[in-house]
Amino acid sequence: MNLNNLEMKKLLFISLIALIFNACTNSPKDKGADAIIETSYGVIKVKLYDSTPKHKANFLKLAKEGYYNDLLFHRVISKFMIQGGDPNSRNAPAGAMLGAGGPSELIPAEIGAKHFKGALAAARTGGPGNPEKKSSGSQFYIVQGDIINPAQLQMLASQKGITYTEEEQKKYSTLGGAPFLDGDYTVFGEVIEGLDIIDKIAAVQTDANNRPFTDVKMKVK
Repeated sequence: MNLNNLEMKKLLFISLIALIFNACTNSPKDKGADAIIETSYGVIKVKLYDSTPKHKANFLKLAKEGYYNDLLFHRVISKFMIQGGDPNSRNAPAGAMLGAGGPSELIPAEIGAKHFKGALAAARTGGPGNPEKKSSGSQFYIVQGDIINPAQLQMLASQKGITYTEEEQKKYSTLGGAPFLDGDYTVFGEVIEGLDIIDKIAAVQTDANNRPFTDVKMKVK
């Protein structure tokens, strides 16, 4: 073996190691993403919280089963949120009323995290019929929200009896969110890549029931 061949093999070996390293460092797991939501507008990567173990386990279970594949974001409200996960939305005809579907078993509330932009939260039935604020077994929403100035947040905090840290106040005033939902719904994760995709979906045209005229399908893995 001459020197040139040896050097070439070394270079090939180093290149191979670099490719393997890049593949590992770019994997969703190493980036902190527990799930990827694919849409026709792009990809949303989410991290699920260990502080909400029941919701995390349920979402991952459904994702692995392919439960969410081809379901719709059936409720979209600009400056608020995009909602999906209703099994009745799969192949639903135009104009069909959606939002009531899902597993019969509800998830016990694990309320704590705030509704900043990109928050992944569980939908639920409101009112006196659900005093424990249990979550839907499959439906979720992702917050788009809006910028909240300190005075607005302080007023809301007084009404709801919530104390916000300086960091949380700054986050609502810069990133935005929907703090009026704090304390009432379980936030079990957050978007770590794809906030722009939320904006794109939230901007679509919708009917009187906030369902997009053109279906926005998802695949979750």
